[in-house]
Amino acid sequence: MGCRTTNDDIDRWTTTAQGPRKLVAVLTHDKYPTELRVEAAMGMVRMKARGGRRIGILGQDDQPGLVGALESLPPASREKIVTRMVPKLEEEMKKAPPKAQAGQPAPADPSFEFKDAAFALLTHNEGVLMQNDENKKRLRAALAEWSMTNFAERLEESSQLYGVEQVLRELGAEGVVRLPEQMVPGAKKLDRMADLVSEIGDTKTKEAASQALVVVAKDIASDHWIKQKEPLVDAANKASKLNPTPEQFKAQLDQYQEEELLRVFASMKKVGQAPAVDFLLDFAKTDKNEKRRAAALAALEGNLDKNKPNHVATILDIAAGTDTPDTVRDLALKRVGELPRKLVVDRLYGLFSNDNWKIRWVAAELVLKMSETSQLGEFMGKLGAVRHMAITEPLRYGALIGEMKGKDKPESLVAKYMERNQATPVRLSALGYYYEWGGKPDLGKVEGLIGDRDKVPGCKEGAADCEWQCAVGEGKSQEIKDVKTVGEFVQYCVKPAMEKRPVGKKDETKGK
Repeated sequence: MGCRTTNDDIDRWTTTAQGPRKLVAVLTHDKYPTELRVEAAMGMVRMKARGGRRIGILGQDDQPGLVGALESLPPASREKIVTRMVPKLEEEMKKAPPKAQAGQPAPADPSFEFKDAAFALLTHNEGVLMQNDENKKRLRAALAEWSMTNFAERLEESSQLYGVEQVLRELGAEGVVRLPEQMVPGAKKLDRMADLVSEIGDTKTKEAASQALVVVAKDIASDHWIKQKEPLVDAANKASKLNPTPEQFKAQLDQYQEEELLRVFASMKKVGQAPAVDFLLDFAKTDKNEKRRAAALAALEGNLDKNKPNHVATILDIAAGTDTPDTVRDLALKRVGELPRKLVVDRLYGLFSNDNWKIRWVAAELVLKMSETSQLGEFMGKLGAVRHMAITEPLRYGALIGEMKGKDKPESLVAKYMERNQATPVRLSALGYYYEWGGKPDLGKVEGLIGDRDKVPGCKEGAADCEWQCAVGEGKSQEIKDVKTVGEFVQYCVKPAMEKRPVGKKDETKGK
């Protein structure tokens, strides 16, 4: 019977009920010519899904498919068939996707089954079906090229056995080398491309993707992009029966532009690398839109290069700028906090003299978080020159002092900073340690200062959200007390907080 089986039979069996069984029989019996067995294998690849299952490749519970049939063959026989399948799979995967006619949906892309078969041959049972290195290399290259063709559409095809992302992750860095070529203005699935490059790309590919994203971001930020999108927004308004004023139409375009720009920033954050970082830094420094500047700084998280002086200088310039909005400054200071202490601490200390107490507050927090107890004296020396404060500051500084690491424990150091020969901001911050960490057993260390008449460094005139008050008592008997002296700070703020704790916080943690 084998001599009577022809290629026409193979084609017909791909559509009949018993076809899968007959194709497996041809593939697995060596009485058939090798070329016919190869055609049977390719027929199983071309076979359409039945009941939503690609039985040609995967088989059924009672019937093996291509991978099962090949696995059952002796290695030498299997390799002979697989070697002849490789160029046929390559040829089919190289065919251009069919183009849609005007007004018609795009025809189905017939290359998916060949891609799925190639991937199955490479990966089934840890690659047991393909032992020849040259064959592996050819199929890997074919899969990479296929994935880069019509990427966005192929990425979303739900009928495929193995998704594009799964294929590329299997291929590793070599699979995404050409993805940056796809990252152009107007490209779909830019965020998914960035994800893949970030996860599996090598440094060179990430660098290329970073540069490509800069080109995309510059395009979106341009007047040309706005002009290009005007007809689209106008058409959307008409479809929704909206009639915006010129100002409202401009606001719609600005919002559209901002959303797209922020999406690209998110992709830049994932990919990182010098081109994107340089662009984001320059954008955060020079753009006029506060929200966009903040988004650029958020995208820089974890991406600044401590070995590039211009990165360090620019982020510090933004943080220290007198016209920098608070939201932008806060994010700039967060980025500063990711850099080594020695590169930024002097500039942070420079912010202690800023008229805006909130700027000093955030800068001082950063210094304390990146310091050890051996550097506490340096911090207190800079803090001592401050002339105006908010009560929030010493309370927060004291809390952070308690978290400092180092050879000397914080509790062994704070006593000397409460002494009368210390500057008042220093004394208050040392007392802030007991406000956060002290308990009843520590009251004797602070009660002697209740009569201290040294004035607190009050709020600068006009300072927003600045106050010197503490709440005393509980419930209906609670009173808000103004704090004007060191003694009142102890009496109304520190002592009541300590009295609520049977032991200090650190003793609680030790289980005492």
